[in-house]
Amino acid sequence: MATPFMHIDALLVGTPVPFRGNDHSAIAKQPVAGAVRITWHGFAGDQVADPIHHGGWDKAIHLYPQDHYGWWRDRKPGQTLLDAPGAFGENIASRGLTETDICLGDRFSLGSAIVEVSHGRQPCWKLDHRFAARDVMATIIKTARSGLYFRVIREGEAESGMRMDLLDRPLPDWSIGRIFGLLIGGGHKAEPDAVRALADMPLLAEAWRDRARKLAA
Repeated sequence: MATPFMHIDALLVGTPVPFRGNDHSAIAKQPVAGAVRITWHGFAGDQVADPIHHGGWDKAIHLYPQDHYGWWRDRKPGQTLLDAPGAFGENIASRGLTETDICLGDRFSLGSAIVEVSHGRQPCWKLDHRFAARDVMATIIKTARSGLYFRVIREGEAESGMRMDLLDRPLPDWSIGRIFGLLIGGGHKAEPDAVRALADMPLLAEAWRDRARKLAA
């Protein structure tokens, strides 16, 4: 069986800019030409406006599958954000695998770096504001087209056009789509045992372990 992999369409970074009222955001990321340095904190040159909810070990790098873009374009005709990578504030614009294919704890090559899947991306109001629509966040919650986060296991460099090869898969039963459905999409009531298991799963990001504990209670 061939090793699962993703193709990198673009690597993107951003810096905080005014977003709404007194709010700032770095969601409007731009593609980088050439190599990007990958540190424990994520991509060199990438910043966050809200360090309480963004960034950190478990949210070093955000990936959003470009495989979803056609689906979104069908639902948001004329939305120019969807004409190029970066609509969802992703650092990695990838193609080949989605949340139903990628599992918690999966380790991928990223150029000379190694990254590990920590949890899905929980959408917030900023996506609705960015798209000038009221239903983007709700649609992501309903469909689990969430994107996901990596923590950095080994620093290195990468650039667009490369492959991200799956190196290790310790938890094949725990796709990001499944976990998102349980913890964010309202599926916790139907599978309480699964939620309790997530509460004690070391590879799951701390914030989502806390959420699993609260839902299990």
